[in-house]
Amino acid sequence: MGRIFRISNFKKTIRYLKKNGIRQAYYAARERMQKEQREHYTYIEPPQEELDEQRERGKGFSCRFSILVPLYETKETYLREMVDSVLSQTYGNFELILADASASDRVEQVVKTYEDKRIFYRRLKRNCGISGNTNQALMYATGDYAALLDHDDILTKDALFEMACRIEKAWEEDGELQLLYSDEDKCDSAAAVFYEENRKADFNLDLLLSNNYICHFLVMKRQLMQELQLRSVCDGAQDFDLVLRCVSYLLGKDKRRNRIRELPIAHVPRVLYHWRCHEFSTAENPQSKEYAYDAGKRAVEDFLRSREWKARVSHLRHLGFYRVDYQTDIFDSRPDVALVGGRLINKRNEIAGGIYSAEGEPLYLGLHKEYSGYMHRAVLQQEAQMIDIRCMRASGQAQEILEEMTGLPYLKNPVNGRFDWRDSLKESVDYVEVSRRLCERVRGMGMRIVWDPSMTEKVDRSKARGSKD
Repeated sequence: MGRIFRISNFKKTIRYLKKNGIRQAYYAARERMQKEQREHYTYIEPPQEELDEQRERGKGFSCRFSILVPLYETKETYLREMVDSVLSQTYGNFELILADASASDRVEQVVKTYEDKRIFYRRLKRNCGISGNTNQALMYATGDYAALLDHDDILTKDALFEMACRIEKAWEEDGELQLLYSDEDKCDSAAAVFYEENRKADFNLDLLLSNNYICHFLVMKRQLMQELQLRSVCDGAQDFDLVLRCVSYLLGKDKRRNRIRELPIAHVPRVLYHWRCHEFSTAENPQSKEYAYDAGKRAVEDFLRSREWKARVSHLRHLGFYRVDYQTDIFDSRPDVALVGGRLINKRNEIAGGIYSAEGEPLYLGLHKEYSGYMHRAVLQQEAQMIDIRCMRASGQAQEILEEMTGLPYLKNPVNGRFDWRDSLKESVDYVEVSRRLCERVRGMGMRIVWDPSMTEKVDRSKARGSKD
């Protein structure tokens, strides 16, 4: 796998070079090599004792899953491994719905070798594409929740149990989750080597508009999925489009609402899904489905229109990643946003701050400014818990809060329109502390903070993290 993976990366570098030029290809290749040197991931299955305990605990749960799998001339090895991974679940309250659009009967003959009554096989009269075929499977679903599984991928043994745990917990608290997703990794064609663990963020609206980071394993309330359906116009990015329309539905009909609320969306922070990579998969060969990235762009554009946010969507250097530019000003288009922050770059051209965790820890610290970081997140717009006032723009309401906190006027830089911290605040101010208090106030009012890495400010390295000396 190592040799194949290196060849794959070489091909990706050549494609990247043609698309983005020598300079960007150089940094992308250098970052990828450094990442591979550090990466030592392998998937470790839960011990048998834990799996046995899950089977016992699961007997007290009541939620039922409908697992939807559209099939098309699926290779027998992949088909059996997919089906076996479902039948091996420690939580057994499910139905596996197989919608087969194959021209031949090879898939049907394999499925006939299984006698498990939880398998529902449907031979489709015609191939309606990935969305249309999935919708036909969805039509037969009867579970509380519907889950999407690709025909050549694999679930971990604890996938349904972990989802059921989260759903049951919400029910106990008189709530009902509408969308759940888990972490994932990739495996080679033989499902023998696992790599690229994707540790995902909790729900983050602006990150989602930049990339379908939710992806696999996706579980949605069955009635909601049946209402939304998958759209053939977005084939190739149909899951992404489904998630975005789900989020728009959950946000509600008030397009101009300026207070955010917690949505019934849950991230289960465990690898529950193995995304198989082979010659024809998007994961291994992005150009095998370039149309999927255009479909993803359309899905983001449709979401923005549904919210009446006037913006333009463009592709970033890495395929499947997008940028949203608001046509007038983000504060005019989105009353839910109070602050926009950017990157602080030190003299070594490294990220020194700009976006922080709720505890004040800087994200992407020390990353070269030309690198994209883990899962390319360092170059993506995203909702933030805290940004830095030294590279910040604020809405009128947030400006008033800052003036109230500091007793100083909010001055705009005449060149870029950002907060002119050099003129407004004394050199001895603890910038990170002021940023923390401002962001806490803003979030407490139910407004969003967005980080935009295209905004950059040069800072002295010794004072990058708010040092007073």
